[in-house]
Amino acid sequence: MHVGNLYATQQKPAISFEFFPPRDEKAAEKFGAVVDTLAELSPDYMSITFGAGGSTRDGSYQAVNQLLVEKKIPTVAYIAGFGLAPDEMTHELDRYRDLGVETIFVIRGDKPQDPDFKPHPESFSYASEMIAFIKSRYDFCLGCAGYPEGHIQAQSLEADIGFLKQKQDNGAEYVVTQYCYDNDTFFRYVEKCRSAGVSIPIIPGIMPVYTLKLTQMLSKICGTTITDEMQRGLDQLDATDKDAVLDFGVDFAVEQCRGLLKKGVTGLHFYTMDRSRSTRAILTRLREENLV
Repeated sequence: MHVGNLYATQQKPAISFEFFPPRDEKAAEKFGAVVDTLAELSPDYMSITFGAGGSTRDGSYQAVNQLLVEKKIPTVAYIAGFGLAPDEMTHELDRYRDLGVETIFVIRGDKPQDPDFKPHPESFSYASEMIAFIKSRYDFCLGCAGYPEGHIQAQSLEADIGFLKQKQDNGAEYVVTQYCYDNDTFFRYVEKCRSAGVSIPIIPGIMPVYTLKLTQMLSKICGTTITDEMQRGLDQLDATDKDAVLDFGVDFAVEQCRGLLKKGVTGLHFYTMDRSRSTRAILTRLREENLV
């Protein structure tokens, strides 16, 4: 799956699902069931993340193999280069190439939480450097991340958009954004990117509310604003009523996706958190409305 071509030639918004690799046998069983359930929705592709410092490199490879080779699902492989030596990165890229992967999603990645972790002295400091390195050696289509509210470590949104432009200039062919809960924030970001010369497709990431605790935790980690509208809804929920929380998350995400689609976004990328219920419900409702 050459994702850049998909976004350039598609006749309707592309739908994609993101997963992280299972960490143990029990999680692997659940992972397989979730993938099978969401595969019934016929997404355009699925993607598999790559743990900080290469911590999940083997699990990520096995998950990509399971989706791409065993289940015949178009699959994008992440690569996170923080801490990895260039030859370690090429080893992983060679494995994905030999597996038949055509698109790599490139991120710098976070520093592993292990206090004993020591990055290789030649590891890449920025995703743009990784993209240039990969583009000069491989024929992969390359995707990259964008941040509608600015990367949490960026000096400013404008500076962050400048880094995105550099990713494009170095070979990135499409952008999937960090999730945000305000569509106006997303569209203002796109306008600023276009003004800065970023011309490649920019795809909004969608993160449904799965639990109140997870929503609050991810908001702090990612620097994502919980809007006043969302907070008012969350305040009315009983955190122990899992069904009510999930239903709220589905309703909010459907409304958000509806607004995004009606303004012509090129696709929707769902952060599934290796769960199926919410994403299936959201996409089913959008298809009932003939929006996707």
